[in-house]
Amino acid sequence: MPRLIGFCCFSVCHFGLLCLAAFAASAQTPLPNSTILVREVVYNELHDHDAHGYWRYWIERHAGQSTEVSEQVETPDGPLARKQKTNGHPLPADARQDEDHRIEHLLNSPSEQAQHRKEYAEDEQRIARILALLPDAFVYEPAQLQTLNDTVCWHMVFHPNPGYPAHSIESRIFHAMSGELWVSQKSKRLVRLDGKLQENVDFGFGILGRLYKDGWFRLERTHVGQSPAGTGDWKTQRLEIHMQGRAMLFKTIARETSERRGGFLPVPAGLSLQQAAALVNQPATGTQPVALLTAR
Repeated sequence: MPRLIGFCCFSVCHFGLLCLAAFAASAQTPLPNSTILVREVVYNELHDHDAHGYWRYWIERHAGQSTEVSEQVETPDGPLARKQKTNGHPLPADARQDEDHRIEHLLNSPSEQAQHRKEYAEDEQRIARILALLPDAFVYEPAQLQTLNDTVCWHMVFHPNPGYPAHSIESRIFHAMSGELWVSQKSKRLVRLDGKLQENVDFGFGILGRLYKDGWFRLERTHVGQSPAGTGDWKTQRLEIHMQGRAMLFKTIARETSERRGGFLPVPAGLSLQQAAALVNQPATGTQPVALLTAR
């Protein structure tokens, strides 16, 4: 019994010392200025495309009761995707043929390729505009260290900045949100962003449309490793958008997106759309929604 008591006392003391050491380590980490930190993170995100690599991965999308899995390859002309499964089953022959015709049309139509590049550029610009709002459109509470998905992060809670002049539709919607932001302490990159509408957002005094309060979104990103360019790349691994509203003449509108990505593998920079199409045509194996094969 004395040995048992002694061991218990030692364990309690040891645990207490570990807790004190952890507390001391966190106390020695200076808290950053939240707004300055957010500016640095936004700068890193917006300049990511200066040296980012190109990747191959699967995308699983949920819409109502159905699930679709595609395989996607990134190229300088935008990503090329091919649907692989529906509701857990490989595509039937007619659906595979439809995918063949869709990709073939893209590869053989200069106008379709131009439209593809245009839509890709517009998506990138839209993301950049939203990220650029983060430093000025919100007021941030002091950052605190927190581990999220095995990544040590600065965690910040944010609220709309009442002095920010939100004029565009995108800025008005985003500025009406409160939420939370996690950024990697080591690399100062975006790890997770949550937002929730705190009030209805009206367009044309509610005549043209309205987004309803409590709509929300979540964006999660992950470090996927070194690209062939030698950079440490971060990619979106989860996206949730759940918004409800109405448009003019009381038509109900909804934006429902539930998407996750994984199986990231680097591909050579400068792939053409034709090379990407050949790559996604290779058969998939493995236990992931779509297992990816390295480029040859």
